[in-house]
Amino acid sequence: MDSEQSPQRLIIGVTGGIGSGKSAATGFFAAKGIDVIDADVVSREVVVPGSTALAEISAHFGKQILLPDGNLNRKAMRARIFSDPDEKHWLESLLHPMIRTEIEQQLRRSDSPYVILSSPLLLETDQHSMTDRVLVIDTSEQQQIHRTSARDDTSASAVQAIMATQLSRAQRLQRANDIIINDKDLAHLENEVNKLHEYYCERAACIKDKLP
Repeated sequence: MDSEQSPQRLIIGVTGGIGSGKSAATGFFAAKGIDVIDADVVSREVVVPGSTALAEISAHFGKQILLPDGNLNRKAMRARIFSDPDEKHWLESLLHPMIRTEIEQQLRRSDSPYVILSSPLLLETDQHSMTDRVLVIDTSEQQQIHRTSARDDTSASAVQAIMATQLSRAQRLQRANDIIINDKDLAHLENEVNKLHEYYCERAACIKDKLP
């Protein structure tokens, strides 16, 4: 992380594969008063109607990529970029710098003891460079498929296709500083979050104590 971005803030990057329980975990952190910056939310904010990004996307892909209300048709967009790597690269080249800039601004505005950057693409992009530690929410691939299918009414094959576009479980775990194995119920997940919350608060105090 660039020390000039947020010298007084411990930044924890949280990631995990689809269906891992990342949102549930960050919800528990947020309930403790910790600021959570969600890259998925930011990615929606940068393409709202009237934004420069949405205008460029519409010009590139055509008006059919928009919904009748002027919002981005995300389903149609996903279909286009999953079937064409060049188009996926074009879209990422447009959006990723915009998303990073907005994330950096939100990180600077944070005033909780530490701050969380939650992103499914934390390790696939350069977003991890903004963080001090990486927390991976992990579960089995079978659990990922089961949870996502039940949550989104999506077929197992469709979930597997999404998983194929993400880092493998082994790759994520190899790059983690901290890991929560989310293979039980929500009470277990909350307990694991509580443990890390205490640890992060201790680390955040240490960082603060070292400031001039």
